[in-house]
Amino acid sequence: MFVNLSDTLERSFKLIKGQGRITEINVAETLKEVRRALLDADVNYKIAKTFTDAVKEKALGQDVLTSVNPGQMIVKIVHDELATLMGGKMEDINIKGNPAVILVAGLQGSGKTTFAVKLANMLKSKKGKNPLLIAGDVYRPAAIDQLKILAEQINIPVYTEDDNKNPVKITISGIKYAKKTGHDLVVIDTAGRLAIDEEMMNEIASIKKAIDPHETLFVVDAMTGQDAVNTAKEFDARLDFEGVVLTKMDGDARGGAALSIRAVVNKPIKFIGLGEKIDAIDAFHPERMADRILGMGDIVSLVEKAQEQFDVEEARKIQKKILKNQFNFNDFLSQIKQIKKMGNVKDLASMIPGVGKALKDIDMDDDAFKNIEAIIYSMTTAERENPGILNGSRRKRIAEGSGSTIQEVNRLIKQFDETRKMMKMMSGGKRNLSAMMGNMQGMRGR
Repeated sequence: MFVNLSDTLERSFKLIKGQGRITEINVAETLKEVRRALLDADVNYKIAKTFTDAVKEKALGQDVLTSVNPGQMIVKIVHDELATLMGGKMEDINIKGNPAVILVAGLQGSGKTTFAVKLANMLKSKKGKNPLLIAGDVYRPAAIDQLKILAEQINIPVYTEDDNKNPVKITISGIKYAKKTGHDLVVIDTAGRLAIDEEMMNEIASIKKAIDPHETLFVVDAMTGQDAVNTAKEFDARLDFEGVVLTKMDGDARGGAALSIRAVVNKPIKFIGLGEKIDAIDAFHPERMADRILGMGDIVSLVEKAQEQFDVEEARKIQKKILKNQFNFNDFLSQIKQIKKMGNVKDLASMIPGVGKALKDIDMDDDAFKNIEAIIYSMTTAERENPGILNGSRRKRIAEGSGSTIQEVNRLIKQFDETRKMMKMMSGGKRNLSAMMGNMQGMRGR
């Protein structure tokens, strides 16, 4: 996400780094490159110029603090302006109704159906909602089947009417059904339509008028860039939607849609889609996104993802085992499973400051732990519970059983031993922590 934009911005900031002070000349040179970076990311020219003009005005009006150099100051101003351009602060979805009704609209192929299920799942797991999905796409072949298959994975019911081809009547009946059956959230999937299709645009406007939803969300493919922004403007003129959803942000998105859409339609981006998995959805935080664009990572989102998967009782059990030096490969395996639940490994790693750039050309997928798991699963129950018995012959058998080399098995066991020692030190209070720091300093000195 935003890799090319991040690289280009980093190069532009080098023009002012090392300068003794901010001047109109070095600011102008830097912002010329910043504007070029934004245009390359498919940001509208007018928005790019307004953005750089605002940065210039603030930069020339700043007294650079003695502890901050001009380069750092420019990065800070660009960061703040990027966050402002994308909306300034996160805006939540309105789910106060009973049932709360969310209407999902957008272009053909934008990922509406998948998003509708992702949203229902997110509000079910994070907000404790009892959702009902309504299948309002009566035109696309297999649209209802797709919705049912996805919803079945997360045990969310879908309201359909096989003999009815009127989306307005289906949605009205579906909401009545939700009230009758105790569902406090309704998410309505609608047919994809083109802004130039007058009949279909009239239909979605009729659906909104008939049900008066608490939120209407416009879903758009982030990879379509400036076209996405133009389409959003046309849809907003007809629907007056409350928020935007950018899907496929994990793809080769240049970022133009995310950076421009708020300024054009004056509606917040509320969610972003980051892959095909049902949980691959995030609330949109402008400041955190500005952090990621400028290569600062996104530690807050990483911590939030970890907390979602954090099992307090399991953590207590593991801490006791660590203190007694009983942490074993079964515990290690359970930790790997929790990490995998958090999402795509490369995306998670990119949230750590400085790591995203380092990983951009490295192919990392969800199978990153596959070899480790294969090795552990090739161990006997006794070997997993008591790693100390893993002698040479056992390691050879494990390597053959897992399709690994003996070197890979040895490396994993060594890393496991080092991890176990480190965890014990960190769990043992100040004395062990200071000892661990001493050991680390000793390793640096070698």
